[in-house]
Amino acid sequence: MGPNYVQSLENKTILVTGASGFLGKVFVERVLRLEPNVKRLYLLVKASDKKSAEQRLHNEVFEKDLFSVLRKNVGDHESLDALISEKVVPVPGDISLNYMGVSDSNLLQDMMQEIDVVFNSAATTRFDERYDAALRINTFGALNVLNFVKKCAKAQVLVHVSTAYVCGEISGLIHEKPIAMGETLNGKTKVDIYTAMQLVEQKLKQLGEQGCSEEETKQAMTDLGFKRAKLYGWSNPYVFAKAMGEMLLGHYREKLSIVVIRPTIITSTFSDPFPGWIEGFKTIDSVIILYGKGMLKCFLNDPKTICDMIPVDMVANAMIATAAEHFDDSGSHTVYHVSSSYRNPVMYKQVYEMMVRYFVENPLLGRNGIPISPSLTVLSTRARFRLYTSLRFKLPLQILGLFSTAFPSKFGDKYEQNNRKFKKAMRMVKIYEPFLLFKGIFDDRNLETLRIKNEAKGMDKLFGFNTKCIDWEDYFMNTHINGLVTHVLRK
Repeated sequence: MGPNYVQSLENKTILVTGASGFLGKVFVERVLRLEPNVKRLYLLVKASDKKSAEQRLHNEVFEKDLFSVLRKNVGDHESLDALISEKVVPVPGDISLNYMGVSDSNLLQDMMQEIDVVFNSAATTRFDERYDAALRINTFGALNVLNFVKKCAKAQVLVHVSTAYVCGEISGLIHEKPIAMGETLNGKTKVDIYTAMQLVEQKLKQLGEQGCSEEETKQAMTDLGFKRAKLYGWSNPYVFAKAMGEMLLGHYREKLSIVVIRPTIITSTFSDPFPGWIEGFKTIDSVIILYGKGMLKCFLNDPKTICDMIPVDMVANAMIATAAEHFDDSGSHTVYHVSSSYRNPVMYKQVYEMMVRYFVENPLLGRNGIPISPSLTVLSTRARFRLYTSLRFKLPLQILGLFSTAFPSKFGDKYEQNNRKFKKAMRMVKIYEPFLLFKGIFDDRNLETLRIKNEAKGMDKLFGFNTKCIDWEDYFMNTHINGLVTHVLRK
């Protein structure tokens, strides 16, 4: 039956990129708490030198509430510091550069001689990221990590975190299959990744020659990303760059075992190290909190579509389990959807109802100390949304614009303020619309097969990723929204 997943980490040296990110730090906590006999953890973070990397890991990772259970298990702050000092090596670097930006030659040699497995979770996750940044980090960053791993003497497997939404805006059952080099979603000319980077460099040069400001350059790069993504069938620069990153990994992997983890919308911890820990607002969370604050008045969404969410600790568990499964699987290339839509779906209608009920029972307080009573109009089609926003927001804004022209001193500032808010809201709709109206269901048979093996080894409690065990009402009402309020709003 082979070793269990904890034993598979014993005496292993692991490299984690993106260790300061939401998923990265949950993964690091799981490893340190469940396998204290891990040999070493190299944690790569973007920093100028080792001291800066160490300070960043201390402030952004190990001092977080997430590590309170581990801290209690080992005794106190000093004991945790001793464990970290023994097991963790901070690595200043940048995956967008060759050799991941690691400039210390001695450190680089140590890593190449010692590393057994690499987990690449470094990424920019902004849906409206500027195209040049998305390409550098999510596309060529993946290749830089791969090239480094191929130079490691003992490395057996690379686990790369992608996103389920590299599939594009399609409906029906979506299978766990790799993306071929140059593949497009709309049947147009193949994607040439290197030409894409040349196009970016040419555009940046042109913008520089035109004397464009940083803000103008940023907007031009963002617009170019959306244009190029939609040309080949993707909705935004983020998923397009992630898809191209996967292409490079599959094409250049040679004999290295590649595991691609494709999570859907990652949410707060389900159970480990405790329920409800989260950091920052994820995709659906902005909607929840803006609604609770009374700031969200209308929302484009088909209530009958599935909201595919997965708790972050289940994603971390899947990363560990899949790595163990493919340690000795030379040359394999396996994709795993980490999702809930196939085995335990929850619809946006249910999410909306639970969200409303939560804030009725637990209203947030306004600045005046009075409980907020939010209201929301949900519009299920683009046509209804456009009509509603035109009547409710755009027409009043146009009228205000006329007054601001006639009486600029009295109405000018108010018009500019409202116009900025309206443009921001419309941009948010443009970015999130493909996900809120998404009709696909993610097949997860590869992960389910692994789960059954996991269960047979008695590891399902330690490394659980079975979404069937999630009671969505209980999770939302008692775990997730509470986690947002406690850990993000700090209420």
